[in-house]
Amino acid sequence: MINIAWLLWFFPLLGLLVNAIFGRYMGRKAIGWIASLVIGFAFVAAAGLAVQLNGMPAESRHVERTLWQWITVGNLQVSFAMLIDPLSVWMAMAVSGVAFLIHIYSIGYMAEDERYLRYFVFLNFFVLAMLILVMASNFLVMFIGWEGVGLASYLLIGFWFEKPSAADAGKKAFLANRVGDYGFYLGTLFLFVTFGSLSFSQIFSKAQTAPRTLITIVGLLFLLALTGKSAQIPLYVWLPDAMEGPTPVSALIHAATMVTAGVYMVARTHSLYLLSPTAMHWVAWIGVVTAFFAATMALVQQDLKRVLAYSTISQIGYMVLGVGIGAFAAGMFHLTTHAFFKALLFLGAGSVMHAMGGELNIFKMGGLKKKMPITYWTFLIAAAALAGFPLFSGFFSKDEILSYAFTQNKWMWGLGLFTALLTAFYSFRIVFVPFWGEFRGGKKLEQHVHEAPPVMTWPLILLAVGALLGGLLGLPHASIIEHWLEPTFAGSTLPHPAGGATEWILLTISSLVALTGIGLAYYFYVLKPDLPRQLSRQYKFWYNLLYHKYYVDEMYMAVIVNPLRGLARWFAQIFDKKGIDGAVNGIAWLTDQSGEGMSRLQTGYISVYALSILLGAVLVSGFFLIY
Repeated sequence: MINIAWLLWFFPLLGLLVNAIFGRYMGRKAIGWIASLVIGFAFVAAAGLAVQLNGMPAESRHVERTLWQWITVGNLQVSFAMLIDPLSVWMAMAVSGVAFLIHIYSIGYMAEDERYLRYFVFLNFFVLAMLILVMASNFLVMFIGWEGVGLASYLLIGFWFEKPSAADAGKKAFLANRVGDYGFYLGTLFLFVTFGSLSFSQIFSKAQTAPRTLITIVGLLFLLALTGKSAQIPLYVWLPDAMEGPTPVSALIHAATMVTAGVYMVARTHSLYLLSPTAMHWVAWIGVVTAFFAATMALVQQDLKRVLAYSTISQIGYMVLGVGIGAFAAGMFHLTTHAFFKALLFLGAGSVMHAMGGELNIFKMGGLKKKMPITYWTFLIAAAALAGFPLFSGFFSKDEILSYAFTQNKWMWGLGLFTALLTAFYSFRIVFVPFWGEFRGGKKLEQHVHEAPPVMTWPLILLAVGALLGGLLGLPHASIIEHWLEPTFAGSTLPHPAGGATEWILLTISSLVALTGIGLAYYFYVLKPDLPRQLSRQYKFWYNLLYHKYYVDEMYMAVIVNPLRGLARWFAQIFDKKGIDGAVNGIAWLTDQSGEGMSRLQTGYISVYALSILLGAVLVSGFFLIY
């Protein structure tokens, strides 16, 4: 199977090319199923690789397969090669498995869209780029996937580009990621200059010999790249606006592809980060502060998808915290469970939009569980997993990160625990308000509310199984994922979190925090539904601060965007027109005047020409007589 690992890249590329070339001659169902099945085949290929790796000795589970020699320039030699190890294969299964279900869901969700073909071509391209990123064996091939998911996100976020808000959201995502990407390629350049190679294996094997200051600089540059791709402070601002794209795209971006790329990159480069406690310290604090910061904004948003967007930023913060404190397997565990329940939440939101004619304001919904039972129960399972409800998948993965944080830094643990309380509250806020109570959108709209078709509900059911049982992958002291990833992180994993009574106390505290958050949401939005409105009036300043997202976008506009626009206008109107254009036009005017002056000497009279020759001869003779 390892010899044909290239199929992981081939299948999505095949679907992309077949639909791009022949899609216009095929029916819509054929386009959608071709695009979906190739991703399903990619998942089968990834699962086959996992089975073969599992049968190999632990020390041999690191295989590089060169597809072709790509670049040979001086000392630079780069192969287009795949790295097959437990970490890359685990990520490939998560990406392709969740993406397969999202593709199938899209067949129903996008059925009436006029750009149906283009959508599935872009979706296949997105998955292809992510698989290139996670299976790359060197930084340059990884960079191709890194930039590929950035391009794909731009194309899909702005998919309905006729809407100014969608076009602006696509550009915002693209520009924010360009800032982060600068950190990636500058860090890569530092590594090449230092080690003379871009290969993971060669760089990691020589890393011990490098100056620690250099490793710290590279780690911080890669952290900048992470804040862009994984939407962390300060470059998180693009992700909430990404909701302008089709909802399945939001599910793909938030669950299994783009936003997890930064977490994977830190896990992949853990050998470098372990050499720089300073860089890891910054990674961990960026993660936990972002988790708290985003959770506070999710408390008051009224747009269902935007609540989920801020939830994603917050949950990615937990993953970043995990890899930042050295709990790499725990970070990957939460990445996996999050892929299940966050994809399910977004697809559930898509079903609600499908039934509500595109409406997303949760306060214009209500009572949906009666007319959309499958969507309700699957959404409830996902919300419980997100909230960390005991025995659901998110409970195990988030609690493991917090347990490691407790042993490493009590302040991080405390902030992470308080964020878990906020998470449980807003998770069930978006359950109680839209699905419970009476419908608030008017009788005319209520008549059209209906459950989604089977092609959309079956992916919900399958993802719900993952959201419910995914925690079994990381049961304490019997963790499948920790055992699976151990060969990749051998010698670099933290000691297991405190055991015995301390472990049970931490589990109990996490359970009580989750139940308290859910109970508060029930009190606020079921028992006392007028209380939130009263509090928002009583504490208007704080409510507006959270509702307007701390005015960060406005601050960026005032401090960065508008000054750059002003500078651009100055260059366009002053420097360009009066400077560059003035110089060019001045030279043209001088040439024109010189030509006009010389033309006056061309009189046609022989006597004038004879006089000119005489004067020239006198000047030349005078020159030689003097010098």
